[in-house]
Amino acid sequence: MFNQRTKIKALLQTTPIDAKVTVMGWVRTFRNNQFIALNDGSTNLNLQIVVPLGMLGEDILKRITTGASLKIAGTIAKSVGKGQTIELLAENVEILGDCDAEKYPLQPKKHSLEFLREIAHLRFRTNTFGTVFRIRHALAFAIHQFFNERGFIYLHTPIITASDAEGAGEMFRVTTLPFDGTPRNEDGSVNFKEDFFGKSTNLTVSGQLEGELGAMAFSEIYTFGPTFRAENSNTTRHLAEFWMIEPEMAFCDLEDNMNLAEEFIQYIIQYVMKNNADDLAFLDQRLAEEEKQKPANERSEMGLIEKLNFVVNNRFERITYTEAIQILLDSPAYKKKKFKYEVSWGIDMQSEHERYLVEKHFKKPVIVTNYPADIKAFYMRLNDGCEPGKQTVAAMDILAPGIGEIVGGSQREERLEKLLQRMENMHIPVEEMNWYLDTRRFGTVPHAGFGLGFERMVQFVTGMTNIRDVIPFARTPKNCNF
Repeated sequence: MFNQRTKIKALLQTTPIDAKVTVMGWVRTFRNNQFIALNDGSTNLNLQIVVPLGMLGEDILKRITTGASLKIAGTIAKSVGKGQTIELLAENVEILGDCDAEKYPLQPKKHSLEFLREIAHLRFRTNTFGTVFRIRHALAFAIHQFFNERGFIYLHTPIITASDAEGAGEMFRVTTLPFDGTPRNEDGSVNFKEDFFGKSTNLTVSGQLEGELGAMAFSEIYTFGPTFRAENSNTTRHLAEFWMIEPEMAFCDLEDNMNLAEEFIQYIIQYVMKNNADDLAFLDQRLAEEEKQKPANERSEMGLIEKLNFVVNNRFERITYTEAIQILLDSPAYKKKKFKYEVSWGIDMQSEHERYLVEKHFKKPVIVTNYPADIKAFYMRLNDGCEPGKQTVAAMDILAPGIGEIVGGSQREERLEKLLQRMENMHIPVEEMNWYLDTRRFGTVPHAGFGLGFERMVQFVTGMTNIRDVIPFARTPKNCNF
């Protein structure tokens, strides 16, 4: 069998002195025709390979270049060099794949993140992106583990859908109709009856509505899959294709929802801190070096690991939207006109407002509740006893340092008559949503749920400042490479 290899991470953890092993990986550096730094992606740490002088011919030595892939058999020995506990004394070296050193774009030097985005198909091989995507994997695993331990059912909701869960209309259309000669109705509109599904369909913006159907049978479900927004936003916080985690829980109110979301975030961060300590230490150091380049007044008060510990060990601050607006109005930033966007009751808070609350005022994650009904989706439960002109809904957003909104959720409107009135006010077509309304007709219950943007969570845990650096292949306006 070809693949009888030991991963470098396992060797560095167990340090089996005198063991005969075979390793395979890619060359990071090769010096003095004797010392190879080999990496196989299982860890950021390299294994030093010591090649006895004279063992390899000149033709082989020339082919051991940065990026080349090797299969090496030998004996593990205690290392006398600094920064490593063991090394592999090579007895056989086989080159699996050559790499032209002059053409290979990843040289043993520091590359900018902008440059690495241009070669996203190769950036996994760098220390930074190796670390980021191992942490992304760990977070995904922890998410499934969290919900499985609590008896949630993992529900696969459709990617192609005929409904718009957000009512925003920023959707990618799915069609097999030709661009030229599109069939038309008498009034000039597109005749979708000739399309594949016989109606207008789109890529999903959320699995929530279908998730509610599952919650009405299983009590607790969650979805974890790709979602799509045709938003022309060229920012460090937005993607056209991203992943969402959306639990839905029957027999739950807004407070239950907040409690679960807070527990969930703390759980998955703890999992990474326990299982990816080396990766986090690397990113912590990387972030500290970046902070040194900033003006003193722009530097973060906490390091990455310190920030994660703070989130895990402290309760999130909980305030109402009305209280949040008052804090902003009373803030020095507002009084000195430092906010780009206006502050008043009824606004949809911008990222600068959210980050002020989190980073300047409370200095920890904040849960904001009870938003104005006019800026929230039709399915959110109307609060009783509101002031005239200040109708609110039982919504909640979790705001995180460095990012802003990371979770959005609500108690859902379970009262059929209230939901119908809200849909009418927001021009949501009732006939097309009859399947959804059946959950309120047949055994309705108080229920709630939230959505967590996975990439924003990965950003928060890794300290990466651009969302395009935490997804393997970013989909953004005018960009769909690979």
